Amino acid sequence: MERRYWLLRLVIAFGFAQGAVSMARPAVSYRALALGADERAVGAVAGVYALLPLFAAVPLGRRTDRGRCGPLLSAGVVLIAGGCALSATAGTLGWMAAWSGVMGLGHLCFVIGAQSLVARRSLPADQDRDFGHFTIGASLGQLVGPVAAGLLISGHDGAMGRTSALALAVSAGVAAVAFTSLWRVEDRAGTGHARVERGRVPVHRILRTRGVPAGIFISLAVLSATDVLTAYLPVVGEHRAIAPATVGLLLSLRAAATIACRLVMTPMIRMVGRTALLTGTCLLAGLLCAGIALPLPVPVLAVVLVLLGFCLGVGQPLSMTTVVGAAPAGARSTALALRLTGNRLGQVAAPASAGLVAGVAGVAAPFVLLGVLLVASAGLGVRAGRRPGQDAAPRPRAGRRAAHEGRQRT
Repeated sequence: MERRYWLLRLVIAFGFAQGAVSMARPAVSYRALALGADERAVGAVAGVYALLPLFAAVPLGRRTDRGRCGPLLSAGVVLIAGGCALSATAGTLGWMAAWSGVMGLGHLCFVIGAQSLVARRSLPADQDRDFGHFTIGASLGQLVGPVAAGLLISGHDGAMGRTSALALAVSAGVAAVAFTSLWRVEDRAGTGHARVERGRVPVHRILRTRGVPAGIFISLAVLSATDVLTAYLPVVGEHRAIAPATVGLLLSLRAAATIACRLVMTPMIRMVGRTALLTGTCLLAGLLCAGIALPLPVPVLAVVLVLLGFCLGVGQPLSMTTVVGAAPAGARSTALALRLTGNRLGQVAAPASAGLVAGVAGVAAPFVLLGVLLVASAGLGVRAGRRPGQDAAPRPRAGRRAAHEGRQRT
């Protein structure tokens, strides 16, 4: 029972942290528009969110392989809250981009610490389920955050700059609430023996391990789609005269569908298998994402986003378990950090590319680009959907526990 409590507390903390980020990111886009940004500038500001994490992920993963996860969780919350609060006071696009980068670094710290904690404390046979439940926290934040931002932000009578700043200030407070669920989320006595005493596994060896590159690419594609959708749907809404509150509701419908997907992921894996589930959902997500470029009525767009959210819900947890299962012993946090580096690379390149494409071909064109990326990731799903030893029959609970403890001692 105690095992479920730590996971529940982690899910709650992740929900608040992700809710703050999901609330802040569309608010940053709207505030940038209020400061005079065009589509290219919005893409640049959104891309800086991932720039600092791009260089920090692997060192943080190395540090987590050798030590505790808890300090990264607290540092992440502080940086997220600070980045949101300072973005609310920024008066230029340069400062908006800088504080957006701080926010992104905080999110990276939190996610590396949290994912490493799940990998460290979960039994191997439970990782699909536990990572799926863990990512529900992110989906809950993505569900509530955009709606809250949309309700607070108004584009009427020149008020967008003031109301977007209010949304950013509120998101800072939401991030701070995550501290209430971090108390003793990490069992120091239970995780101390997990520290790695051997030499570091070279990054090139991790990247050559079968399954790791495919898992990284699929995660990059799925997160890029989610990220650009969050950052650019407000721009599409402005061009199609869709109110900010409606845009927030559409983004939250996507997140609600992702939650529903992760609640039923274990039965879906049993029914169709990991490979078919991963490949099929990436392929369908690519087609749906490209469909957003069409001038769809709002009700039809809502249906597309619900289906898209359900499909995108599969990629992140299964890419985590793929990378953790394939990574060399003693380098799981570093492998997860490399996965996050790929995510952040996508978050730098995707919004910037989206800005360039939008400036040339229109604001809906980036979604076609994302659709192509997701379809390409479906081709890698055949490799990424299968972990070494996944077809082995489950051992009795006691045996699995002993094997898990033995794995932590190595």
